[in-house]
Amino acid sequence: MASNDSDRPAETGPIPSAIKILVAGGFGAGKTTMVGSVSEISPLSTEELMTEASLGVDDLDGVEEKTTTTVALDFGRITISAELVLYLFGTPGQQRFWFMWDELALGSLGAVVLADTRRLDTCFPSVDFFERRGIPFIVAVNCFDGAYRYEPEEVREALSIADGIPIVLCDARVRDSSKEVLITLVQHVVATMAVVG
Repeated sequence: MASNDSDRPAETGPIPSAIKILVAGGFGAGKTTMVGSVSEISPLSTEELMTEASLGVDDLDGVEEKTTTTVALDFGRITISAELVLYLFGTPGQQRFWFMWDELALGSLGAVVLADTRRLDTCFPSVDFFERRGIPFIVAVNCFDGAYRYEPEEVREALSIADGIPIVLCDARVRDSSKEVLITLVQHVVATMAVVG
């Protein structure tokens, strides 16, 4: 039987590479906001209202106005180029949900540690997690309205981050700002892989 043009698959170009990226950081640092601002699809979010059960468990110092929390993960997707698609997985920030981090980290090629300078100590567990597992990461300082603006090198010193790890300033609410963070991470992952390879 002869084939006609409608039987042939359409030309689609190269199949993009998919890269799994984690967005981690302390409770209230803006992880859900970042995934939502940059995702080209409606992001999956497991945000739930905080209840009285969190009283005395979750540290709300500096984020007293926060009323919701991620209980599992956030998920989004962004196409960086015709060859590259990033799948974003936002981790939960509270200690009681850290057990999920190992599962979320499986297969990830890199991570963004979102830092809130009002509560900088809350990003130490994320930095430690990625350093111990050898997962390349960058630190993105989410510049909250009204918070003092520290220079990246001041943040580097406070967190004892190695010189080769990029530290960038961002506004997680702004798509272009969040996209620049992800581009910086991809460049860092590529550079790290080139050194290892």
